[in-house]
Amino acid sequence: MGNLYQYIPGIGRYSFDELHRSGEDKYRQYGSIVRETMVPGQDIVWLYDPDDVATVLDDRTPGMYPSRRSHTALEKYRKDRPNVYRTAGLLPTNGAEWWKIRSELQKGLSSPQNVRNFLPATDKITKEFVTRLRAQTKPGKSFLIEDFMPLVSRLNLELICLLAFDVRLDSFSEEQMDPGSLSSRLMESAETTNSCILPTDQGFQLWRYFETPAYRRLRKAQEFMEKTAVELVSQKLLYFNEDQQRLASGEHGSKSLMEEYLRNPNLELNDIIGMASDLLLAGVHTTSYTTAFALYHLGLHGATAQDRLYREAKKILPDPKENRIGAAVLGSEASYCRAVLKETLRLNPISIGVGRILNRDHVLGGYQVPRGTVIVTQNMISCRQEAYFRDPQLFLPERWMRETKEPVHPHLVLPFGHGMRSCIARRLAEQSMLVLLLRVS
Repeated sequence: MGNLYQYIPGIGRYSFDELHRSGEDKYRQYGSIVRETMVPGQDIVWLYDPDDVATVLDDRTPGMYPSRRSHTALEKYRKDRPNVYRTAGLLPTNGAEWWKIRSELQKGLSSPQNVRNFLPATDKITKEFVTRLRAQTKPGKSFLIEDFMPLVSRLNLELICLLAFDVRLDSFSEEQMDPGSLSSRLMESAETTNSCILPTDQGFQLWRYFETPAYRRLRKAQEFMEKTAVELVSQKLLYFNEDQQRLASGEHGSKSLMEEYLRNPNLELNDIIGMASDLLLAGVHTTSYTTAFALYHLGLHGATAQDRLYREAKKILPDPKENRIGAAVLGSEASYCRAVLKETLRLNPISIGVGRILNRDHVLGGYQVPRGTVIVTQNMISCRQEAYFRDPQLFLPERWMRETKEPVHPHLVLPFGHGMRSCIARRLAEQSMLVLLLRVS
């Protein structure tokens, strides 16, 4: 009957919300390669050895694109709405269709210069965010926030909307803090959708035949996010010519992502709406979790790290109210801040690993694994093993500094994925997180 029952709340020993725990348990029991049958005919092979991970992720089978099985319910939702979407978007789509849209959409995000153009706006909004947080602190009291996640999620939503659509939601204002506000509902919809991905990806997928509770939650959340994405893109389209004139005259600081996409003749409006929806879905909680974990590790284990990061931030921002963070600073002077971020992503990556569907037969861990097998790497577990890191459970940003750097297998720390299917907004996410870490230090 398969192992799916082990993930049912109250019955099984595992949870889709804690895949790192089940991954650790399987590694301890079975070793560096594990085959798990979720339901008959649906196997997953979990990989822990970075050499095996390299074999899978570096595969360059001619004429084939890296594929994965993910966001299958989201794929159905979008394919059921051809009036809105031309494809299912970057997350679930595979093959040549995926590369056709990926190769165009990444143009606005993959260039370091394009990402640096967003730095002034990112720093300005982050500075405003930190100022508002400090204003909430009572006189004579320390700068203490009990639950940082909802607040930093609002910051990241604000950044996504400005950089993608050139729109300010004022997400951390008193009005937008209301549960019924646009920003609150967008955050809730993104969280609901993401919480439904794994339960709908695995198992019998009965939602393909009738609307299950999980699919219903996903559908309702996506309807709201879709409505918002359509409105934001439509607004940008309405004022597109006017914005281009302002840009040409110098009144407009930099192009938003939607402006870049609307100017691209190879993209259809449906593709742009799909990308807008993906940014709202994937661009908020991923960076928020990572930032929260960075602050957690600094607070719990990093007195020395806190002090070193503070000194670096003070050097970059002698007067936080007046000084700005420049591109050159992030590239050279913020080396320890980058080390803090990388060490955070080693211990708590955005995902436990990287998913792939094998394009051809491979030998992995001494076993013949056939083409078409679903592979999921277990980088988070591997990164916590003594075989690959000294004191792996300790938070040690110094291990990434040039003067004290340790040799690390290149396929161990992969928080943004790998190769052609790596996170399309990686540079933008890293830039936003670095700016916030420097501003709050």
